Amino acid sequence: MNRIKETLAKAGFNTFFFLLLFSLLLAYLFPEWGDERSMLPLEDITYYGVAVIFFFYGVKISPRSLLEGLANWKLHLLVQLSTFLLFPLLILSVYAGFGKEGDYYWLGTFYLAALPSTVSSSVVMVSIARGNLPAAIFNASFSSILGIFITPIWMGMFLSTAATDFELMDTFIKLIKQILIPVIAGLFLHAKWGEWTKKYAAWLKRFDQTIILLIVFSAFASSFGSGMFDGQPLGQYLMLGLWMSLLFFLVMGLMHLFGKKLGLPRKDRITVLFCGSKKSLVQGAVMGKILFPNPTMFGVVLLPLMIYHTLQLIYGSALAEKMGAKKEQKVG
Repeated sequence: MNRIKETLAKAGFNTFFFLLLFSLLLAYLFPEWGDERSMLPLEDITYYGVAVIFFFYGVKISPRSLLEGLANWKLHLLVQLSTFLLFPLLILSVYAGFGKEGDYYWLGTFYLAALPSTVSSSVVMVSIARGNLPAAIFNASFSSILGIFITPIWMGMFLSTAATDFELMDTFIKLIKQILIPVIAGLFLHAKWGEWTKKYAAWLKRFDQTIILLIVFSAFASSFGSGMFDGQPLGQYLMLGLWMSLLFFLVMGLMHLFGKKLGLPRKDRITVLFCGSKKSLVQGAVMGKILFPNPTMFGVVLLPLMIYHTLQLIYGSALAEKMGAKKEQKVG
């Protein structure tokens, strides 16, 4: 039984994954629990919960490690260009040929393309694959901070052509108050509380996941309650999953090619692969509440990111295990 659980966890099917599915089921069955009729103040809980998440995220970041990580600039530049330039340009090029204005799935796909890289899964997979772990920690952390500024700019450019009200300056102010200020406050307290966050890392992770689950639940409850998913064929979701798979492997292939062209060593190429192809569900959920204040629309916009998040865990875990085993054979 334990072996089955370990195998499922390596493939991305961990407890959080199943809780995510359960939150969607609850949102479908009881949409009134997550909208304005809810007895729980979900809006307030998630608002302050997000600030707490990013405060402790700042506490975890070592300012010294960030400064020391700047030396490997080729690797860092490639990862950040993949995260914030390659992804959006790929989606925009496909959108130019096939996109439909006002389609929330396209909006959600571009939103995931504009998001920063994820931290935890990138670092874990780089570790399993025997890549450059310090560089992975630097890039994942730096990407999360950059995303506070770059993601809204990309969304402002995309939404300016859509029938959606979007005030870039107002969005920046909200993000600064809810995310950037807590991160900076946490950074200043790293020396004092850094060890404490390591000691209680498991509890902090559970808190983060609880807030994300509440955000996902409330967003999808509003969408289900308003009938946003009514009449949608199953084939459309399968096609969306296929597109997300193609996007993942296309970026992975390009990162592998660029890493070789730049002459990066194997460890650095592994880091580029896993950090440059990931997108953060955590920041996607928390930033989305600010970027898309309409909860009915937000549930639909969030769907491509949730599918991509699941697939990147499954594909990435399998690839990391294979690369790690190959390295062990060479050493042996």
